[in-house]
Amino acid sequence: MSTFVRVGWTRFNQGVTRNLNKSRNVTLIRTITSKSTRSGEDHPTKPAPWPYQEKSFNLFHYLYDKTTSRFDENSKIIVVEGLPATGKSKFAKKIAEEFEMLYLPEANLDMTYINSYGFDLRKLDVQLPDSCKSWDVMDFLRNPNHRHTLRFQIQQYIVRLSQYVDALAHVFSTGQGVVLDRCVYSDFVFAEAMYSQCYINKLGRKKYYEFRDCTIGELLRPHLVIYLDVPVPKVIENIKKRAISYEKDSPVLTTKYLEVMEKQYKQNYLREIGKHAELLIYDWTNEGDVEIVVEDIERIDFNKYDSQDPNLKDWVYRLEEEWALLRHKYADKKDKIMNYCNIPCFEIPELCVEASEADTYHKVMSEAPGEKYEKGYNVNVGDGSLLFKIKSPHRETLPLTERRKV
Repeated sequence: MSTFVRVGWTRFNQGVTRNLNKSRNVTLIRTITSKSTRSGEDHPTKPAPWPYQEKSFNLFHYLYDKTTSRFDENSKIIVVEGLPATGKSKFAKKIAEEFEMLYLPEANLDMTYINSYGFDLRKLDVQLPDSCKSWDVMDFLRNPNHRHTLRFQIQQYIVRLSQYVDALAHVFSTGQGVVLDRCVYSDFVFAEAMYSQCYINKLGRKKYYEFRDCTIGELLRPHLVIYLDVPVPKVIENIKKRAISYEKDSPVLTTKYLEVMEKQYKQNYLREIGKHAELLIYDWTNEGDVEIVVEDIERIDFNKYDSQDPNLKDWVYRLEEEWALLRHKYADKKDKIMNYCNIPCFEIPELCVEASEADTYHKVMSEAPGEKYEKGYNVNVGDGSLLFKIKSPHRETLPLTERRKV
């Protein structure tokens, strides 16, 4: 009988055998373990992380570099969710450190506007027509009724999608787990809050879900979602306390807006994601003890579901070849997934630009540092020889230190 292979299985036995359908027989590790727990244990040597940002993974590589050989009990994706100003970032960093995982901060449009060479494209706004100017979270919080609000929310979804693909590529290529501060699956709670306050209209909301429906099925849902529950009045208090100018004076972050977000989180997102991932919810009004959360995570039995249960089914495969295909998809075919976002929007006035203004935009952008050619081909900003270069997916959502390391 063939053996199901889950992320979270590791080969502690040295004599790994193969059955007739080439599945690997492995020993199940049922939980995630912290670095303090792992410190006194002997672990088998794993292959070095695959440099997926510099080197493609193809059929030839598959013959000698097996994907599951890097997996261990911590090769998982954890997402930390919650309303603004709940301490998610601080909490997620601690969790990532405790489990020796890669921390990815909340995706934002800086990842889009600041290109691979460090140039901020927002500096070019003075040369652009109004319809083509940048619009990020600070602009939205100051002026939520602007025509660019819909474009902003769709761009936010796309950058979260890009980050989640990068997270999957990292897990499959290195075996290291990833902790995300929010993710693409929960992005719709912002769209619903905007719609409730008439910042986007019914047609715009429908178009947002068209982008979502065309792309979300390409991903694997997280293993664990942690929701930090803070009452709306406390959230507003926290926003005022941290005194970020564009937040505390914003007409957006009102009780009504935040209550819609909270409702969407609890009645829709958590209910749906809980059918596919482990779910932990904590009252974080006064911040809790992270050590208790770590203990709770270590007690999770990720093997309590059978092969027909929807929980964690995204991560159940029979063959090594199937893991290799997933690794190739997320590490090398990111652009193909992102191309599903090329959706016609001619029926949405807010998303359309006049031809002459679009022409101006492309001319200005082509003169920006690092924007004339693909990354690696811009000799005028320091790129080397153009010979023997291989185009690789953009990984702009990874931390700069991680981009350099990999």
